[in-house]
Amino acid sequence: MNGIGHNIFYDTSVLAYAFDISEHEKSNVSIEIIKSVSRGIEVGIISNQVLAELFFVLTSKFEHPLSAEVASEIINDFVNSEKWRKIEYTSETVKRAAFTCRTSKTEFWDTLIAETMKEHGISKIITENVKDFDKIPGLEVINPFAKK
Repeated sequence: MNGIGHNIFYDTSVLAYAFDISEHEKSNVSIEIIKSVSRGIEVGIISNQVLAELFFVLTSKFEHPLSAEVASEIINDFVNSEKWRKIEYTSETVKRAAFTCRTSKTEFWDTLIAETMKEHGISKIITENVKDFDKIPGLEVINPFAKK
């Protein structure tokens, strides 16, 4: 991940794989991403939505879900870390996301992430979900798991 650049948003799946023991290759990539942010090599940007989604994924979507206690500690680590910039959406962001969904035929929750990013001047996202984010105008979508 070194050298991708700064001002990059990290989607839920990229963070979640770091804690999923059943996905070894993706887990290793995600761990390296998180390490590059924690070492200050990259600037990590996440939103309140990603933090909420991450808790949900960690406790209910894995083959071996984490306990709420462990997942809560992981969320706290992200929230309390000065290495991760946290951004939030507003009611105006929701309004823009609803409009973009209507005009671009995109999925709402991904569009809300995209509109939150745009509101904060961010155009690059690291995600596994290329097919959905590619539909949203104004984004550069990077899949860290794609074979090169």
